[in-house]
Amino acid sequence: MSVRTTTLANGMTVITDDMPQLESASLGIWVKAGSRSETEAEHGISHVLEHMAFKGTATRNALEIAEAIENVGGDLNAATSVEHTGYFARVLKEDVPLAGDILADILQNSVFSPTELDREQQVIVQEIGAARDNPDDHVFDLFQEAAYPDQPIGRTILGTVDSVKSFSPDTIRDYMRRNYVGEQMVVCAAGNVDHDALVDTANNRFHDLKADGAPVPQKAHYVGGEQRLMSDHEQAHIVLGFEGRAYNSDGFYAAQILASILGGGMSSRLFQEVREKRGLCYSVYAFHWAFADSGIFGVAASTGEDEVTDLLPVVLDELLKATETITDEEVLRVRNQIRAGLLMSLESPSSRAGQLARQQILWGRPIPLQETVDRINRITADRVKQIARQILDKGNVSLAGIGPVARLPDYDVIASRLKS
Repeated sequence: MSVRTTTLANGMTVITDDMPQLESASLGIWVKAGSRSETEAEHGISHVLEHMAFKGTATRNALEIAEAIENVGGDLNAATSVEHTGYFARVLKEDVPLAGDILADILQNSVFSPTELDREQQVIVQEIGAARDNPDDHVFDLFQEAAYPDQPIGRTILGTVDSVKSFSPDTIRDYMRRNYVGEQMVVCAAGNVDHDALVDTANNRFHDLKADGAPVPQKAHYVGGEQRLMSDHEQAHIVLGFEGRAYNSDGFYAAQILASILGGGMSSRLFQEVREKRGLCYSVYAFHWAFADSGIFGVAASTGEDEVTDLLPVVLDELLKATETITDEEVLRVRNQIRAGLLMSLESPSSRAGQLARQQILWGRPIPLQETVDRINRITADRVKQIARQILDKGNVSLAGIGPVARLPDYDVIASRLKS
């Protein structure tokens, strides 16, 4: 496989990973703008824009966009995250020019029809309602808000009913003009794709794109706190977390490995102790979310009302044990899991394209696989124990719970247990 990178005059980066043995290709345009790029009045607009991009351009209406790609057996999709938004297509190799044309069209020529916007606002209002009805999703919204209160990075990606209904076509255009600039955008493709042809498409279709000037998002300030929501759900959904590490920090990979050792699968410490040995919950796992300038390390679990009281003390004990008892064997197992995951991802053009685009946005260049493997292989058990101590020693617990959580230990009790 051969990765090629070209930077256009407008600052846009074009990356391809040629996989000539394939009959298909995945390509997309990723933008370094997500929910944390929004002002308070724009809460949710990144996600609304993602929806509206497919609702009609100067030359294609919404149905014609869908038919153009589906008539050749391809598909279009998009996703919004805290820091990025992506628009992508998967097609046969001969239809890459068509997919590139459609993606450029929706990001350059969308008309944002008031009629389509009104219809899509109603759809997103329903999506917000569905997310709130799903405690698995809603508890993480509360958790993010507890970790980063009163900050763009702590707000939900979907927005609120009121904020979504407030947007006009001009509001969306203003947000897009401000954030969708060349140096913030990456065109990336993997599969059977011609790099030079994709560069020509990007040059031709984005030649008038403003090169720079996007505002820098507000710096993240992890605070910690709690959000509890009593409800009549049968299960209590609980997320406990601490400040993690940013993508570019020295402790990023160690925190990733720590999360996997504690709760990354059926052999993980939390799964074995909390579920298998004690039967305190159906679901438990650990995670590490990294952002450009911050991160969150956490544990999520779902349990019954009667088990709520016992669950967190056991989780806290396992977290504290990790500061002293992580073994070389555990680190080696997780390193092998990560390496296997990286290698498997290379076999999927969609995964590969997304991986390369994110690397360009986060680190300013595609990262060779061996470089990533070497970084991971340098992580020792002592380093993982050290990062565990650093994460827990800072305190500043973030806690969110939804459901029958009346028996959930008090926030101060949890914080004092960690300090002791």
